[in-house]
Amino acid sequence: MKGRRLTSLVWILIFTIIQVSAAKKSYIVYLGSHQHGSDATPEDYQRAKNSHYKFLESYVGSEGKARDAIIYSYTKKINGFAATLEEKDAEDIAKHPAVVSVFPETIYKLQTTRSWSFLDMDVPENRGSIPTQANIGRNVIIATLDTGVWPESKSFSDEGMGPIPSKWRGFCDNSTKFGVPCNNKLIGAQFFNKGLLASNLEQEDVNSARDTEGHGTHTLSTAAGAFVPGATSFGYANGTARGGAPGAHVAAYKVCQSRGCSGVDILAGFDTALHDNVDIISVSLSAGPAYFGGTNFLDNEIALGSLHAAAMGITVVCSAGNDGPDTMTVGNVAPWVITVGASTIDRDFPSYIKLGNEKLIKGASQAMTSLPQNQMYTVINGSDAAAPGVYTYLAASCNTSSLDPEKVKGKIVVCIDNMEMPRILMGMTVKDAGGAGMILINNAYWGDSTVSDPHVLPATMISYRDGATIYSYMKSTKNPLANISPKTTKFGVQAPSMAYFSSRGPSYPTPEILKPDVTAPGVDILAAFTEFISPTGIVEDERRTPFYLLSGTSMSCPHVSGLVGQLKSVHPDWSFSAIKSALMTTATIKDNRYIPMRDHSGAEATPLAYGNGHIRPNRAAHPGLVYDNTIENYLSFLCTLGYTSANLSGLINKAFVCPSEPMKLENLNYPSISVRALNKSTVVTRTLKNVGPPGLYKVRVKAPSGVAVSVRPPSLSFSKVGDERSFTVALTSQIKNENESGFKFGRLVWTNEIHQVSSSIAVNVVA
Repeated sequence: MKGRRLTSLVWILIFTIIQVSAAKKSYIVYLGSHQHGSDATPEDYQRAKNSHYKFLESYVGSEGKARDAIIYSYTKKINGFAATLEEKDAEDIAKHPAVVSVFPETIYKLQTTRSWSFLDMDVPENRGSIPTQANIGRNVIIATLDTGVWPESKSFSDEGMGPIPSKWRGFCDNSTKFGVPCNNKLIGAQFFNKGLLASNLEQEDVNSARDTEGHGTHTLSTAAGAFVPGATSFGYANGTARGGAPGAHVAAYKVCQSRGCSGVDILAGFDTALHDNVDIISVSLSAGPAYFGGTNFLDNEIALGSLHAAAMGITVVCSAGNDGPDTMTVGNVAPWVITVGASTIDRDFPSYIKLGNEKLIKGASQAMTSLPQNQMYTVINGSDAAAPGVYTYLAASCNTSSLDPEKVKGKIVVCIDNMEMPRILMGMTVKDAGGAGMILINNAYWGDSTVSDPHVLPATMISYRDGATIYSYMKSTKNPLANISPKTTKFGVQAPSMAYFSSRGPSYPTPEILKPDVTAPGVDILAAFTEFISPTGIVEDERRTPFYLLSGTSMSCPHVSGLVGQLKSVHPDWSFSAIKSALMTTATIKDNRYIPMRDHSGAEATPLAYGNGHIRPNRAAHPGLVYDNTIENYLSFLCTLGYTSANLSGLINKAFVCPSEPMKLENLNYPSISVRALNKSTVVTRTLKNVGPPGLYKVRVKAPSGVAVSVRPPSLSFSKVGDERSFTVALTSQIKNENESGFKFGRLVWTNEIHQVSSSIAVNVVA
């Protein structure tokens, strides 16, 4: 058992944040945008780089020292540089009038087919909304900032693809032994690792955009993979794999390595992707809760890079994070990005435990093998089977080498998921000790959720509550017996419900903006995978599979990226804000049983979990009305947060003056409504733009509990495409008792005979 170790890919894919501590740190010095435009030459880029050397020289003493210190010069769309600096130098640089912000880099650390059918995307010409099949996403370029790509996957075949768009300026780095070849589907692949290397973290990756982790291949194929019949993950979820925009071209920017993801590299990926003229950037990374990794938006690499994308009209989609189910854990909360939570689909992988008292308990599993069903097996608790000299708490979670083979041989071992020991490795421990099977019980924190894993022995995972039933049975008899049923796949289960791990709102820095924006399929998603490693991430596991089932907001994010690709193809003239609004206002808050969506616990979910609701692709193509925004609206938002006109003018390379009267953050023209603290009353303003046929829309409101809502005017008339109409929403607290304070939720809907334009309302009522 010695030598067991994990590679960086674990089960629920989420990125958390740590700060690099050393005498010198890597800092990002942000200067705004460059003066050179889209027709910039290599000489322009070199001139920008030289200006960075000259700027830093005055602080570090010589040009040579400046050249040595600078890790990246961001020379294309983002003006700035990353450098290794003393803290005092960074503080002095921040005082320069030309500097917008200076902040230490962040290291993002990896912790962790059916979905499109569930979204009604496999119904030909459903509602006449989305172009059918392979044409979806035609002429659109979708990029990921992730762990790279496995180019040999059939998901990136260019069969039937059209020519590469003439605007494309990128390339595939195929210059090394482990390079990535291009075709008309996969048109870009580059890698960025200087930031991580500068952080002195041990690296095992090759210098290549090739995916050695699997995460990037999975997300890219989810967004825009080609149709691949017969895709399966170890025999499960057999069917046709496809991405949301199978007709789109794709590009992979590898900014994450086996040891993590450097913010310095992420910003370099953004700068290059913007230069290459991508249409959509999918970012399945999160810095964890927004109170980590910067709270001012321009001291966070993803928020900063995506703001430049917004200024160019490019949509950025981000994962909400996997720090749920606690509130105020959502990440990537900038209002100019689409923040995506994760929810279930209508497919399940049940595996049942039959106890000696004939009771059946439902679990979840993708185990490769099964037990004979004509006999029962003795059940033993892991804590009762500790090897000599091993602490019982280690054996309870079936830690490596913790079990005594003489005690577990031929038995089913009960193990507890302690959130530290990988679940697959627990099963390996039981198998190596001679156990016949494993019952894995979830911990109290994750509660009633279960995860289906490709265990190496017959095994199933059950909820914390059902674990109590197991323990009660074991105490009731001297010879507890059980069996575990073979693997099954069940369709049509009740869904969606919110995934337990999906990060929840409200947003820490700006609760006036409801986050996440939407939720999308993110549990047991089948997509392409690297064949470099086992998907379990365990070195001793020699299994390989071209497709694999993964869970996380990393999986839900590219679902929305693919949907954005569809909408961009159908409506190339829509702004990124209009596309975002269409996604949000057509989302649903009901499941496939037409009842309110549930949380992982079974309680009714709230907008703090799902935002405006669960995406509905076919409705999003024809939303009727949209809440549009310009880049100037977002800059006015930043003005309220304290940024100056001079700071923000440099970002868009034209004159911009902050409003004389600061914008109320609640009045950003957002497709949802959120109020930080309602004591007496407040009024918010919104403006709708018509993108459909002429018509009269009337308002319908479900008021939050204890809040009176008045909308003026109660109806809006639109005579042509492009017409804009404004309205106000007055919210008045009717709560007098402090015990009734807290977040209350409602819904505002503008409707005519065809469309329903829906907005979640979240109000934090204070007595």
